[in-house]
Amino acid sequence: MFERIKRNTVEIITEEELKKVLEKDEKKAYIGFEPSGKIHLGHYLQIRKMQDLKEAGFDIIILLADLHAYLNEKGDLEDIRKIGEYNKKVFKAMGLDAEYIYGSEFQLEKDYTLDVYKLALKTTLKRARRSMEMIAREEENPKVAEVIYPIMQVNDIKYLDVDVAVGGLEQRKIHMLARELLEKKPICIHNPVLTGLDGIGKMSSSKGNYIAVDDEPEVIKEKVKKAYCPIGVVENNPILEIAKYFLNYPLIIKRPEKFGGDIEVGSYVELEEKFKNKEIHPLDLKNTVANELISLLEPIRKRLK
Repeated sequence: MFERIKRNTVEIITEEELKKVLEKDEKKAYIGFEPSGKIHLGHYLQIRKMQDLKEAGFDIIILLADLHAYLNEKGDLEDIRKIGEYNKKVFKAMGLDAEYIYGSEFQLEKDYTLDVYKLALKTTLKRARRSMEMIAREEENPKVAEVIYPIMQVNDIKYLDVDVAVGGLEQRKIHMLARELLEKKPICIHNPVLTGLDGIGKMSSSKGNYIAVDDEPEVIKEKVKKAYCPIGVVENNPILEIAKYFLNYPLIIKRPEKFGGDIEVGSYVELEEKFKNKEIHPLDLKNTVANELISLLEPIRKRLK
């Protein structure tokens, strides 16, 4: 089960601590999401890891971080809550059995607030700002909210009393702050951050460079068709990333007979090598990825209708 959890992660801090927690009868893992738009493949990658943890015996908490979204200027609280309900509906359609909690359900309590003040006394301004570099909106003149945000996230880990904190690699600095400040140090599982379809930065609903898990088949085909995928280029290639993290192997790449016919690859490593050597054309890879994604996401679309 440890290898299943480790699969497709960037790092686990620490692996030995995780192995010990796996032996416990009762254990909890959480991940937080700002309700701020469509649920896309980047979110789905994280949810699949939570499903791995669920199968390993963890109780799963999904934190719908409404106050964090507010601090990160994602809208007013009423609109954020509406998006949160949509997000919850999609996560449930993904088939994850979890406890869903809004941050505002406990983050406004007296004891929570007092602990935020205590953590603030232990955290330098520089450290808090550095923790938010990959999360906050880019501004020349940042708000004080940027330093409150990471301290609250550290406090969330304490109040939810979790053994494992999960997130994308952009969460690493905040998680390390939690391990430094909290008596019960969380095990941290960091997943890859998917590259946007434009090949620039991370996949994000605000940037429009994403595939939503409830996109219709024709929309998926069109988005994949337009995605960044230069022939032979592996680095920052979103189509290859999707093939790596979401497709099953062996995989059949369908090609016209005049171009050699279908080709089977036994693993992602083999697929990447053949693409790098220009043995597989971007159009053929895109067509295969689009069709596989449509099949993968079909159950989610059906549950949401």
